[in-house]
Amino acid sequence: MKPVAIFTHTECEPPGYLVNLLRAVDYPFQLVCLHNGVNSDFELDNFSKLIFMGGPGNVAEPEPWMLEEMEIIRNARKSAMPVLGICLGAQLMSSALGGRVWQADSLEVGWHEVQLLDSAQDCVWFDGLAERFSVFQWHAHNFSAPPGAIEMATSECTPCQAFVDAKNLAIQFHLEMTAEIIQTLIEKYGSDLEQPSNCVQSSAQILQDIEQRCEQTFRVADTLLKRWLEQPG
Repeated sequence: MKPVAIFTHTECEPPGYLVNLLRAVDYPFQLVCLHNGVNSDFELDNFSKLIFMGGPGNVAEPEPWMLEEMEIIRNARKSAMPVLGICLGAQLMSSALGGRVWQADSLEVGWHEVQLLDSAQDCVWFDGLAERFSVFQWHAHNFSAPPGAIEMATSECTPCQAFVDAKNLAIQFHLEMTAEIIQTLIEKYGSDLEQPSNCVQSSAQILQDIEQRCEQTFRVADTLLKRWLEQPG
């Protein structure tokens, strides 16, 4: 079985629970780090699926490594290779496939409720999930579903939280973050939390019952991301 390539973009946003899920289903994986010049000889044919993680940056003003990753996404789409994007990775997918990424009116940070759209009822990946569920968010940009893709979820602060395009899944929210990863983000980007609002929670709000909240999101990951993984490469 060819491995999944996991593109990481910063040390403070590793694959987290996603690695646990991959190991539980005995699926090999390999980390790829184009953003710092490592693994720049990436070969698409060596992998079965691609996963693009979160991280800082503005896809609307792409750096060279972003352009390289977006070209990989387009080539994977042409080859019918499944692609998963999370947060920044979802924004890269949107832009690569003809969508739009823009600065949001407000940050969305903390535990926020996502609502599935009616279209999600027709997608087996979302089958069995509650119509509304709480997930962790930390982003400053929004994205649109590219032409031909179908929006799957929304939230009060972000119009498009997920889209499906053939074998490809893009989600703005995080299902992979552990309590330790979230604590690291608070320590590194705590300035984002200085003015709490409906879309931005304080560190105290984020850390309240964090272990339980993470476990609840892992169960969503067990459904949504596992089903995405099960599709043929």
